[in-house]
Amino acid sequence: MAPKVHGSVFSTATMRAFATLHEKGIEFEVVPINMGAGEHKKEPFICFNPFGQVPAYEDGDLKLFESRAITQYIAHEHHGKGTELVYKDAKKMAIVSVWMEVEAHHFDPVTSKLVFEQVVKPMMMNMETDSAVVEENQKKLGQVLDVYEVRLSKSKYLGGDGFTLADLHHLPTMNYLMGTSTKEVFEARPHVCAWAKDILARPAWIKTVAMQKQA
Repeated sequence: MAPKVHGSVFSTATMRAFATLHEKGIEFEVVPINMGAGEHKKEPFICFNPFGQVPAYEDGDLKLFESRAITQYIAHEHHGKGTELVYKDAKKMAIVSVWMEVEAHHFDPVTSKLVFEQVVKPMMMNMETDSAVVEENQKKLGQVLDVYEVRLSKSKYLGGDGFTLADLHHLPTMNYLMGTSTKEVFEARPHVCAWAKDILARPAWIKTVAMQKQA
């Protein structure tokens, strides 16, 4: 039986799960959750995630929530199939884990605020963007990407020479921001810019984005 992903094709967290499944070549079923109607805050979804946040993942009798936990499960469970997004070698995996933590604690908090201000508010909520919040967070993002620029001057990808979850986890918010003025923050750093273009062009990610047009 194919695994099920409960979520929205427009949710950055859900898109992480979709991208991982596409990278591994795993067929899956999407169970749409209408977040505008608040379906993620009530039954039956709340039985999958008591915090009421998408996505949730079903694989047989296994039920998971939290997107980064889901991607790690998929990558480890299907090791040897599709793109190897994790390593069995402890030292190599430790480096990948470091940059996965960096994404979760340094990159995502800033980029999520920028996505909300520059994409969600004007396009989905008919609200004005707060330019002061954008300016503040673009500055913070620049400081984060300065660290990335140094790292990516030494290796093609964040976790080493190969594309891993450390890179994949960045894709959803990055993708949205490439249609905003924040794109310039990425482009101002040559190695970051090259890395971003590389991972955004991956076939698995293109498939993930295409799911929005089909919805």
